[in-house]
Amino acid sequence: MRRLRALAAAAALAIAFLGLAGCTTPATDVPDVTVTGEPGEAPTITYLTPLQVTTTHTEQIWPGTGPALVNGKAVLIDFWLEDATDASLVKESYSTKPTALLLTEVDLGKDLFKTLQGQKVGARLLQISPGSGSGATDYPTVTVIDVLPTRASGEPVPPVPDLPAVTLDSSGAPSLTPTGTDPPGTLVARPLIRGTGEQVQADDTVTVQYTGFAWTTGESFDSTWSRTGLPVSFSLQDVQAWSEGLVDQPVGSQVMLVVPPTYALGITQSEEMAGQTVVYVVDILDTGHPSASAG
Repeated sequence: MRRLRALAAAAALAIAFLGLAGCTTPATDVPDVTVTGEPGEAPTITYLTPLQVTTTHTEQIWPGTGPALVNGKAVLIDFWLEDATDASLVKESYSTKPTALLLTEVDLGKDLFKTLQGQKVGARLLQISPGSGSGATDYPTVTVIDVLPTRASGEPVPPVPDLPAVTLDSSGAPSLTPTGTDPPGTLVARPLIRGTGEQVQADDTVTVQYTGFAWTTGESFDSTWSRTGLPVSFSLQDVQAWSEGLVDQPVGSQVMLVVPPTYALGITQSEEMAGQTVVYVVDILDTGHPSASAG
């Protein structure tokens, strides 16, 4: 089957699922769909078209080995969604950025919420749904969903005495203990957890969790963990300090960035922090290469 890649708004994923109501297909009526591909890569889906779908069917292609998903908390997914009448691609996130949503029926829609409940990070899932007839998706769909981590997951790196100490709570959110010393005059990038994923490139779009702290007090002035709980994605080209500090760091890492006031804060505009040295603790969850996708 021909695999198509197209840049699409990943946020439209929830809309595609909202109208897909149904119940689990009985074992005697399971559509014949085969999913192949390696973890971290877009899947290849094979089936005869048009696929006859009367009720929603879900299947675990492989189980996750990471933390269990928690209702009401953040979930980060990559997805590949096809029109099952002709196997054409409707939208996907592998060439752009993953989708971060809360694990609620309101955010995900009835079927996707059920598909993700009880799963663990690292799982690959298949969902086959009939058309809703509501206008959102009037055609049957075949979707593969990969569940990604929402926090750094690698090997801890020994701390450095002259940098602030970082403590993580049970969710992975950091807090900072200041050193009480003068800050460095240049940008510092120090891994706290070293991941094993793909290395970040300078023009990538990264998906992260982060908290920004004041060097002097250790107080937080901005945090994805407390603001929404959802990871965010942005182009490193837009933030000089992050581009310099995160380049070559592998996905799965947690990195401390000590940013002197000569750098703009970038994604976190805070008048109160102007002229101060700030410390970011950044969990790198995903990285994408938009220039490669465009080519």
